[in-house]
Amino acid sequence: MQAVRDIVPDPAPANAIEARGLKKTYAARGRLPAKEALKGIDLAIPRGSFFGLLGPNGAGKSTFINIMAGLINKTAGQCIIWGFEIERAPRRARASIGVVPQELNIDPFFTPREVLEFQAGLYGVPKAERRTDEILAAMHLTGQANAYARSLSGGMRRRLLVGKALVHSPPVLVLDEPTAGVDVELRQQLWDYVRELNRRGTTVLLTTHYLEEAQALCDHVAIINHGEVVACDRTEALLARIDRKQLRITVAERLESLPAALARFQGELDPPHRLQLTYRPNQTEVGEILAAVAGAGLTIRDLSTEEGDLEDIFLELTRSRPQGG
Repeated sequence: MQAVRDIVPDPAPANAIEARGLKKTYAARGRLPAKEALKGIDLAIPRGSFFGLLGPNGAGKSTFINIMAGLINKTAGQCIIWGFEIERAPRRARASIGVVPQELNIDPFFTPREVLEFQAGLYGVPKAERRTDEILAAMHLTGQANAYARSLSGGMRRRLLVGKALVHSPPVLVLDEPTAGVDVELRQQLWDYVRELNRRGTTVLLTTHYLEEAQALCDHVAIINHGEVVACDRTEALLARIDRKQLRITVAERLESLPAALARFQGELDPPHRLQLTYRPNQTEVGEILAAVAGAGLTIRDLSTEEGDLEDIFLELTRSRPQGG
């Protein structure tokens, strides 16, 4: 494997990862028909970004990651990692990326220290440049450094996989569902470390089913469905597409039914004192709603608003597109 210090192009590429017309079709097997897992996707992941790749199960996320990792071959198109096309310069492309897979595939008879040392050797990292102790400490595994991997909890194994992906200091880190089975405290520790890596310049590609996690972490998001990219933009730009808010109001009066003046705001009644009104900010001002509430003879005791989130965008895009092919 190419040593990391030999793979950094000068200047560094604008995009850490690019897919151009990338296709993957799995051949028919027995009674199973051929499956087009990726349908010519185009995707550009900017250098230094914290990029979320989201999609339902079977959307093509893992296929894309496995192509980048060299685990499966693409059918057509190009995949470029850190400026290196994966077929023309496979060793350099793979040395530019660290992948944390979903599966907990660790030799049970290796210790965490041995796992990291062996992986560093595979990538040609000289012993003097290895960061085994640093990575063990960052992953909160110093106390388990010399214990067999089979004795580690699921969360510890997950963190060891993250450490394993970092031994060669790759400029691109791919995290495929990294917090599955990890408790809240350990999840927060992991994200603190990954955020710091990103601040230092590492490009992070994250797949996760925790959409609130993606919204909090990622500055760019792409949504893939049935092998096609259905949305790709900066996170705030995607969220800005949501033209819907909810206004929850608590009133002093007891309500038996929704006042007629509020019906046009898709009002719902939560008796005896609460109203939920849905409106489109591009069409309706909050002041107009509050005036209607006052006009209905109601006294506002409390109110709160709730905006749409990444989950709303995700569901809208993945539910409304039937599978083709």
